Amino acid sequence: MPNWNDVGDALREHGLRGRPDCRPTAVGGGSICATWRYETLDGPIFLKTGNRDAFGMLSTEALGLQEIAASEAIRVPNVLAIQRCEQTSVLALEWLILQPAGHDCDEELGTQLAALHRHSNDQFGWQQNNWIGLTPQANTISNDWAQFYAAQRLAFQFDLAERNGYQGALLHKAADLMTGITNIFDGHSPSASLLHGDLWSGNRACCDEHPVIFDPAVYYGDRESDLAMSRLFGGFHAEFYAAYEEAWPMADGHQRRCALYQLYHVLNHLNLFGASYYSQAVSLINELLQD
Repeated sequence: MPNWNDVGDALREHGLRGRPDCRPTAVGGGSICATWRYETLDGPIFLKTGNRDAFGMLSTEALGLQEIAASEAIRVPNVLAIQRCEQTSVLALEWLILQPAGHDCDEELGTQLAALHRHSNDQFGWQQNNWIGLTPQANTISNDWAQFYAAQRLAFQFDLAERNGYQGALLHKAADLMTGITNIFDGHSPSASLLHGDLWSGNRACCDEHPVIFDPAVYYGDRESDLAMSRLFGGFHAEFYAAYEEAWPMADGHQRRCALYQLYHVLNHLNLFGASYYSQAVSLINELLQD
């Protein structure tokens, strides 16, 4: 439980004054940090809280939200405050009334995501490392996308899987995949697009009849990575993909690379949540090796 006196003092430093009768209410949606509705004199705000060590994770989330907001392509919650208190780290965001994303909302999001991806950088990576869930995500700047993805995404996850005790077919096939991974990128030279980085269906919603996205793991990379992730763990409505394709058609070979980009997230789920993702990871590797 946060020390609410400390949190209240920290929020006041950012001009956010709690109501005298404020009783923070726990809300759903937080699997890593605790999430709260906090009543201020100017209305409710959304808080994420964790221990002092969670400050790095929350601060990079705030930076990612601000970078997406600066693109003016897709709505994200406004960052109101980020603070490390004596015992608690807290991220304050605007309070949004969210609804499930329907067909029309997903269609608009497809167009907007293409606009986000057109915000590009000269190099792949980001200004600092961040997190994908509870897993550290390296973002060391690189001019070579294939090298960046192989070393800072897949190799890291395979090494983590080995440390977590996963052996057998996974690591044997992983060695074969990594040996020939550059072949999958033959003829593909993507722009370094601004990515949400963790764009599964649970990280998007509808607010005031328009899309909103949140909980990013931002970096600059191949735009196909966001599209591949969106097809995992529930997926989006068909209108989303049609609208994106109309706004910015996908490059040749994207179907094959989709499996490669999904592998990163499936491996991360394997390392975070356990062996139920093992067979899915092996299946994706088999698909890539067969190609």
